[in-house]
Amino acid sequence: MKILSAASALPPNYYPQQVLLDAFKLHWGERLGRLDILDRLHSATRVDGRYLSLPIDSYLDMKRWGEFNDVWIRVAQELGEKALSCALQKAGLTPMDVNALYFVSVTGIASPSIDALLVNRMGLNPHVKRNPIFGLGCVAGAAGIGRASDFVKAYPDQVAALVSVELCSLTLQQDDVTVANLISAGLFGDGAAAVIIAGSKRAAGRSGPEVLATRSVFYQNTERVMGWDISEKGFNIVLSREVPDVVRENLGPDVDSFLADQGLKRCDLKSWVLHTGGPRVLEATQESLNLPEDALSASWDCLARTGNLSSASVLFVLEEVMTHRRPAPGTLGLLAAMGPGFCSELVLLKW
Repeated sequence: MKILSAASALPPNYYPQQVLLDAFKLHWGERLGRLDILDRLHSATRVDGRYLSLPIDSYLDMKRWGEFNDVWIRVAQELGEKALSCALQKAGLTPMDVNALYFVSVTGIASPSIDALLVNRMGLNPHVKRNPIFGLGCVAGAAGIGRASDFVKAYPDQVAALVSVELCSLTLQQDDVTVANLISAGLFGDGAAAVIIAGSKRAAGRSGPEVLATRSVFYQNTERVMGWDISEKGFNIVLSREVPDVVRENLGPDVDSFLADQGLKRCDLKSWVLHTGGPRVLEATQESLNLPEDALSASWDCLARTGNLSSASVLFVLEEVMTHRRPAPGTLGLLAAMGPGFCSELVLLKW
């Protein structure tokens, strides 16, 4: 089974980090008192700018969570269609070729789910097996590849598509000046990505990294490390300072155990496709895996360009590697992400 293509889509409203910082200072200035707090937090993100679902002034016109979720439903369809159409075109496939569709997001809800709406918008196969997944957060991009790979392993003559849409700006709590919300305001952005995965029979003779194995790891009693508190106001960020520590303590040993089951060692891996997280998360990842910073250059570059896009981030990194930094044929690599649960998803690739 192979990953045939990866494609991304971004909303049209791009703002440099300084423009966003100035807007937050204007909005929160009186309540914060010390504006240098925002300066320090935004500078630490190492983000150059981000894309937003709406023009920046539009956010202040909306007050109720339902209004924000309505925008999520509309923009999620637009970006999801754009990303999936591009991924199918890259793979030389049509909407009717998709046998299973996985949709992941943690920044809005809809019923019918966005995947159902995409079937109608794009003329997808009416027999497509739909799999909407909510709640996995940042780990869902890697988890989606794992679940889609499971499908095409069982059905080697079929094709699965993964679509991730995360519109983080629509979840921002405008009256919340906690450190967690201020960090989120400086780090997270909006975007979508899609990946096409084909079973071994359908992928025969096609280029793309082969999925050799996958691994899920759940860390018990860590549910308050990351996630949402959901109320009448919408999504309130749960973002513990323990996140880098959990990554640092667990990722390396988990990767080693996963590789050992495949008869491999960490030194056998030469390619890394890792969720962007944030600077502290990427630094903890490098420490846990004992990697030089340039090993994660694709992740650092994607973080700078778009910020953290939750589940879509690792798929943006995958597209970057497939398009501009493709390893030599036969190279072994790892695609991985961590997120709410707390948990990790690991995917062993052969380029």
